[in-house]
Amino acid sequence: MKHIYAYLVFFIATALQAKERPNILFFFSDDHAIKTISAYGGPLAKIAPTPNIDRLANEGALFLNSFCANSICGPSRATILTGKHSHINGFMRNGNRFNPNQWTVAKALQDSGYHTAVIGKWHLNTNPQGFDHWEVLPGQGSYYNPVFIQMDGKRKRFEGYATDITTDKAIAWLDKRKKEANRKPFFLMCQHKAPHRTFAPAIRHLGAYDRVKIPEPKTLFDDYQNRSSTLAKNEMEIDRHLDWAYDIKIRKDERGEVNLPKPDRYGTPEYNRMTPMQKMKWNSYFGPKNKKFLKDFSKGKMKNQDVVRWKYQRYMRNYLSTVKAVDENVGRMLEYIDKNNLTKNTIVIYSSDQGFFLGEHGWYDKRWMFEESFRMPFIIRWPDSIKPGSKPTKLIQNIDYAPTFLDIAKLEIPIEVQGRSLVPLFQGIDKRWRKSIYYSYYELGEHAVPQHFGVRTAQHKLIYFPINKEWNLFDLQKDPHELKSVHFNPAYEKKLNDLKNEFYRLREYFNAPAFSE
Repeated sequence: MKHIYAYLVFFIATALQAKERPNILFFFSDDHAIKTISAYGGPLAKIAPTPNIDRLANEGALFLNSFCANSICGPSRATILTGKHSHINGFMRNGNRFNPNQWTVAKALQDSGYHTAVIGKWHLNTNPQGFDHWEVLPGQGSYYNPVFIQMDGKRKRFEGYATDITTDKAIAWLDKRKKEANRKPFFLMCQHKAPHRTFAPAIRHLGAYDRVKIPEPKTLFDDYQNRSSTLAKNEMEIDRHLDWAYDIKIRKDERGEVNLPKPDRYGTPEYNRMTPMQKMKWNSYFGPKNKKFLKDFSKGKMKNQDVVRWKYQRYMRNYLSTVKAVDENVGRMLEYIDKNNLTKNTIVIYSSDQGFFLGEHGWYDKRWMFEESFRMPFIIRWPDSIKPGSKPTKLIQNIDYAPTFLDIAKLEIPIEVQGRSLVPLFQGIDKRWRKSIYYSYYELGEHAVPQHFGVRTAQHKLIYFPINKEWNLFDLQKDPHELKSVHFNPAYEKKLNDLKNEFYRLREYFNAPAFSE
């Protein structure tokens, strides 16, 4: 009888715990530009809608001024786990090794009684800690027939498309939880590779956007004047740096005698992974289109700008197709949550590690502190706690995710965490919210993007380039495309000095290291 009573007490306690502390489902994609989420609006909203991600925005909050602290994959993930800037958590650039022994929000949630899992892209060069279950892609992972590292260290290959398989595994984990006796809340990080380079669509989505012309950004042919001299040295232009096979999907054996300009460095790793059936469908789609392009190119029918425009359309159609699969799989997960009566007590978040250039300034990739790279999506649904359809405008950053998760779980936020809980913003309490955010980029010349640092407010952005001691100042209201630095303009002298003071204040506040000049 005593054992039965003890079991009832345990059951009631855990049931109350689950009711009081909501589940947290964290969707995380890679390099997802906000302009390709239709809830954020813009010219692509009607061309390539994302109805399932939009559902979260309609039923929750869509943050309009969400930013990363360091626009590169691994550092962003480390920042989210720790709530600390890169120089504090130790993961400053891709290729670093995340210290698994440091505090993370996953460990804190696990220790407090949450079931924790991470499935999909990890990219931190160490095995996950703080998770009851994990299955992660090695490194960047692959789109087709991907390998997942298992908790016992073994690697298993799964036939199919990575976005679908990641979702299959997340649903399987949730299903397994249902069969367990306890009623712990869960923290699930469902992390997709897409839409990261090399922008390889699911086979079912080949041609999904062939019937529409993707509008070109106004800065597709940017000349990089009136800003830092470092911009023109970049190596991430659609014109000069996208690879023909790796990015544009024109393989060597399709070219014949056509002499395409460089580059062509990385081959066709995704194509090489395909099954014969996948290759057949891929070839039947890309083959005729590539043949027509090569014929026109070889006959001299295309000027350089024509080629850039053609590459832009190919790039964008592939990118949007990878987003389409992400949106579909968000829908699958939301349907699962609904069918299993989890909706009311599950917080659902959609975010990405940073933004991405989709032809703006002629670029693909990220890194720069310009808006398209610096901005990241943050959409959250919390039934009965967040007003549906709300659009907060306060400046938030990915250092804020960890303290927010802790606050949601009714846990104390460690003093060393540098971000702030967003829960007050969910409740409309924002009077003492920050007025500026700090940015750092520490990579060592990848894509010829130099280290740079900066501060952003609601209307202005100041960037410092240690390599040549240049400052750039942008008035984001008057110059939303960031085409002209006004740091030399006498009318902005006071604003420049004020922002320099704020820049150095934030560096001191966050204990930033000295510049490597």
